[in-house]
Amino acid sequence: MGPYGDVRAHSGAAKAQHDARRPVAGVAAMSEQVKGFAPSAVSTQRMGGPRGWARKYSARLLVVDVVAIVLVMAVAHMVKFGPDPLEPVAGPSAPAYVWVTIGISVLWVVQLGWGRSREPRVLGHGPQEFQRVVNASWHTLAIVAIVGFLTQWQVSRGYLLFAIPLGTIALLGCRALCRRWIHAQRDRGELQAQVLIVGPRRTSEQMIRRLRHARRAGYNVIGVCLPRGEDSHLADDVADVPVLGTLESAADRAKVVGAEYLLVSGTDELSLREARQLGWELEGSGVGLIVLPAMVDVAGPRMRMSPVEGLPLLHVETAGFTGGRYILKTAIDRMAAALALALLAVPMLAIAIAIRLTSPGPVFFTQVRVGRDHRLFTMYKFRSMYQDAEGQRDALAGLSRMDVGNEVLFKMRDDPRVTPVGHFLRRYSLDELPQLINTLRGEMSIVGPRPPLPLEVEAWDESVSRRQLVKPGITGLWQVSGRSDLTWEQSVQLDLYYAENWNLGGDLVIIFRTIWAVVAARGAY
Repeated sequence: MGPYGDVRAHSGAAKAQHDARRPVAGVAAMSEQVKGFAPSAVSTQRMGGPRGWARKYSARLLVVDVVAIVLVMAVAHMVKFGPDPLEPVAGPSAPAYVWVTIGISVLWVVQLGWGRSREPRVLGHGPQEFQRVVNASWHTLAIVAIVGFLTQWQVSRGYLLFAIPLGTIALLGCRALCRRWIHAQRDRGELQAQVLIVGPRRTSEQMIRRLRHARRAGYNVIGVCLPRGEDSHLADDVADVPVLGTLESAADRAKVVGAEYLLVSGTDELSLREARQLGWELEGSGVGLIVLPAMVDVAGPRMRMSPVEGLPLLHVETAGFTGGRYILKTAIDRMAAALALALLAVPMLAIAIAIRLTSPGPVFFTQVRVGRDHRLFTMYKFRSMYQDAEGQRDALAGLSRMDVGNEVLFKMRDDPRVTPVGHFLRRYSLDELPQLINTLRGEMSIVGPRPPLPLEVEAWDESVSRRQLVKPGITGLWQVSGRSDLTWEQSVQLDLYYAENWNLGGDLVIIFRTIWAVVAARGAY
């Protein structure tokens, strides 16, 4: 769903040290270079090991999980049964509810551990951490139901349906707060894993750029190893990363420079036997091996590993854009939209009155957008601008490009056309609420790519058009990953990723992240 900044720059002294250790011809010279190499000051603490940040952070997460679960279960017990801890469960030889509360709490904490929700590689980036928390909660509820069925203990359904959903929300909220702390640390260059990239020069350069862009993923590239005979001078934008050796010396170099992972990208220079040998050389060294498949931007649900004669074959399912799961998604969208419109009718009426009283013009702003399969539809929003806003667009277009840095989207951080009420509505995305009507009509989805203007579509190439194979959404990866702060290229990349890899579990994670982004008012203007 999920669905996403650059590693802190070296100081002048670090750059000077780097220049002094630029690669020179000859293996002996490379060996001397590696001996004098020290990892970048981006991260001073290792991820792994007994004193690594991963173990410390996982221990803190365990404490947070225990506190959240104990508090929720205690509240659920008090709400349902009052202060009496010895209220019995109905059924033969049934225990008191206090023991049920303790048992569920312990089981829940254990499930979070077994489900690897505190695994270091999923912390701070992507939706897997949140998905595993939800799975652990669901497994806890299922086990309690099975035990109740087998023992004939009639555990209160109201008690369970209050405790488990509330506890899940509390756990997700705590994990979101912890992740925000991780992001703050990684923005300062901490909580990183040191990575040595192995592969062709061009692929290695692309990997460095991607990992630096995904700064909050927590991978700091400390060097590369290239095939023998390739040009050892990297592109100017990544020239600060030293070339430490050849493919054959990658394992030794990783140990010398203190790399925690060896990231191997596709290369013809590394045969199957040599790749296996590389894995053997890393055994017992504490250096992990990450293999990059040739196909990128494919999510886990579409990938299946199948071992054949010792070969780990990666099956990538074809992206499907029809079928039962799309019918289910449409049904859920329409039911959710109907329920949301019923619950939000009074607040939406108040917004409409505020718009009419503070500026002349209609309550709703309507605009033609491009939907699934390039079908046009009229999208509804609360009007957040003055009536003559469209007439001023051309005059402000140049300023929009200077503000955001793209040639397609029209966005301004301080748009003079926005009304005072409109500023508030945009800050908290309340102007988007009428799109629930579009969702109820089947033109939009709750989660999906950003609905584009016909003018934008004219500037697309064929690959970008794939984002219209699914319905546009009120929210999506583009919103929870920066919203208006994203460049055009970043927005397109996220939309394409979503269209190719969406699933209902990922949609749920995006909805929770949207609520957090709206409350924090990040990237909205």
